[in-house]
Amino acid sequence: MGLLLLTLVSRKVVYIKVLGWVWAGLIGLGALLFATSQIMRPFTEKPLLTKADYYGSYVIDRTKFPGRQADWQYNTFRFTITSDDKLAFYVTRQDSVVKTYTGNVSTAKPYSSERLVVRMEQPTHHILATNPTVYRIPSGFYLVFHSAKFGNVFFTKGEWESLGE
Repeated sequence: MGLLLLTLVSRKVVYIKVLGWVWAGLIGLGALLFATSQIMRPFTEKPLLTKADYYGSYVIDRTKFPGRQADWQYNTFRFTITSDDKLAFYVTRQDSVVKTYTGNVSTAKPYSSERLVVRMEQPTHHILATNPTVYRIPSGFYLVFHSAKFGNVFFTKGEWESLGE
């Protein structure tokens, strides 16, 4: 506004040119920011989950809190969710199943992404006493169950592999 008034008072064209360059710079900066956000979207956008995304095998996510406790949990707990909405939770010793807990799953959609709802047959394991919290990240998602004995227990999709212990 100041440059426009200065141009009217002094009648010099240079102030109009400066004002034009300022506006061109602002428009160019806005276009650059918009283009950058569109390029970065696939790397930063969280996926919208559907029930089908939950089907598969889950293991303890040892990257959240690595160490002996995570390794023990990895070798002791895992589960699968099948396309017929069945959940099988396995308590294991390395590669042999000691006990299996079964239940059903469904989803709820309180927001744009569906959340997992777990209904286990009783009695059930303390890890499965509540529904998991779903954390969506650009590369996928992970589930966190709250256990009265262990606190938060982190699961990620994946196949179990022996740690070689």
